[in-house]
Amino acid sequence: MHFTARTAELAELHRVAATGLVGPVVLCGPGGVGKTTLAVRWADDLRERFPDGQLYAALQGFSGEEPLDPSTVLGAFLRALGTPAAQVPVGLAEQAAAYRTLVAGRRLMVLLDDAFSAAQVRPLLAGPPATTIVTSRRRLVSLVGDGGRLIDVAPLAAAESVELLTRTIGADRVDREPQYAAELAGICGGLPIALCVAAGRLTLRPHMSMRSMVAALTDEGDRLATLTAAEPGPSSIFDTTYRSLTPSAAVLYRRLSLHPGPDFGVEAVTAVPVDLADPAGGRPGDGPLVELLEANLLQETAEDRFRFHDLLRLDAQQRCAAEDTERQRHATVRRIAEFYLSAAHRADLTVTPYRRRIDYAYLDDRAVRVPRFADRAAALSWLDRELVNLVHAGRAALDHGYAELAWRLCDVLWPVFLYHKHYRHRLEADTRGVEAARIWGNRWAEADMLKRLSRVSTKFGRLDEAERHIQLAIGRYQEIGDERGALDAEEALAWLHRDRDRPDLAEQTLVGVLAGYRRLADARTVGLACLHLGSLRVLLGRADEALPLLTEAEAVFDRLATVDPYNQARAWIALAAALVGTGDLERAEQLATRGHDRMSGLGSDHERAEALDVLGQVAHRRGNDDIARLHWSAAADIFAGLGLADRARSVRRAP
Repeated sequence: MHFTARTAELAELHRVAATGLVGPVVLCGPGGVGKTTLAVRWADDLRERFPDGQLYAALQGFSGEEPLDPSTVLGAFLRALGTPAAQVPVGLAEQAAAYRTLVAGRRLMVLLDDAFSAAQVRPLLAGPPATTIVTSRRRLVSLVGDGGRLIDVAPLAAAESVELLTRTIGADRVDREPQYAAELAGICGGLPIALCVAAGRLTLRPHMSMRSMVAALTDEGDRLATLTAAEPGPSSIFDTTYRSLTPSAAVLYRRLSLHPGPDFGVEAVTAVPVDLADPAGGRPGDGPLVELLEANLLQETAEDRFRFHDLLRLDAQQRCAAEDTERQRHATVRRIAEFYLSAAHRADLTVTPYRRRIDYAYLDDRAVRVPRFADRAAALSWLDRELVNLVHAGRAALDHGYAELAWRLCDVLWPVFLYHKHYRHRLEADTRGVEAARIWGNRWAEADMLKRLSRVSTKFGRLDEAERHIQLAIGRYQEIGDERGALDAEEALAWLHRDRDRPDLAEQTLVGVLAGYRRLADARTVGLACLHLGSLRVLLGRADEALPLLTEAEAVFDRLATVDPYNQARAWIALAAALVGTGDLERAEQLATRGHDRMSGLGSDHERAEALDVLGQVAHRRGNDDIARLHWSAAADIFAGLGLADRARSVRRAP
């Protein structure tokens, strides 16, 4: 969006900055008035004052979506500031503390856009020398108590509106029709978003006079019952621009507003059905998308990345509700959700090819631009980038009655949760996965998601809930005669016994699980059971009993290294811990170092910390206590960052 005028507001912002800010600057004003553009311009003017960078978050306060939870934003900020995803704490208080620690002393600009309330903003505030700027349609008066300064952003004056038109369509056209330029500016109500859409319409039709456009808007004023009042206004601009679109672009504009997440890539656009003759068929080419961009009905936020302005998204949603049938709307949501499922499924296969899966029947088999991934790192990067959209897609699928699709969109997130944790997203996804499976009526799917929900519940300290979930999972697997599933769930129950300080019961359960897996003759599950039982015996001080089990686990996962490098590295680290107990320090150091390096490459910081703990033990046994303390301190910092306070304390207390 072009920037113009705002001289008074910029001057006030610079005066505020010169006085030394303690709290946030809050820009308040109606939707479409240009608060975000003003904030970005001011931040750009002050770029040299903030050499440590800028953080940006769209808080979705008035976007039509649920306002973002501060915890979600803090997680994104911590990762942007260099915290590995696996080290982002679980709880809001711990996240806020980690954030304050990271930004302390840094000269950062933090932009919090479209805030819903002071409560949403407060955990995200960065103290001096950082500066926080907030935009909101509400006057967040209570932030004054945090040292905040409120600045009202009013609609542009008439002359400023004409200046913005001049910058976008050129002085020649404005000079030819100054009277109608002023009338058009008046119809736009001083809102930059409306002025830019009007300019986009005129740019698309270089021979169209402003007189004709004003006349059309005035004539249509009484016919926009669902979008405007009696007098023509900003919504009239949206309407006349919309009516000028080709049929395919108009359909894309309407139905793209049903996209469940805040922004989207070009591949997601291709999933939107635009064939008017087929409610569920047809996909847009590049033409309709380019048309929406040229008309300023869609914003390009990065290369091949797009979003709606809030007012335009609401306008498009209203048109979709009025002009598309319920069947068409449902088909659009399903098609977009299935795009995300298809892409995430490909990523899942790349990262964790060994997982149990069940086939899914897509709406149709027409091709969409599903991304391809060169390796695990690329697949995990895509899952991380699209995680919010994947979570929103699962929510939308369930809301529209697609229970099976909703479950699958939860299930397919397993790789990113395994490697990068994202515990809060995981708790939401696994909870919804259980609900979706029950609505779908698939007891295997329910059992599988209950097992996952049990494990993540322990991360939030909900141990009673975790035990109820895993017992239910075992029962479901037994009801359907899935011995492998029941053993998997019992193995998860063993870890819960360990977490609840029931080591004898945990060992007894794992012994039974290992025997069951040996009966099934599945090498990978046998390897996992050996790994888990051996690791438990190391914790119990019985390294000599653990050594044969962990040696077997190493051999299993060495053979499976191509498909499961994560558990191969876990086996190395666990075997290293046992070797420390038996006195083979040289081989223990080799395996722990190898495991540390592999986990670093895989981005799994929890397991990297476990390797550091073992390396600390090796150094201590050799009498190198300074080196041991370095390893243990690094491990404790990682565990603390993951919100695992007890584990961090145990490492810090190591002898």
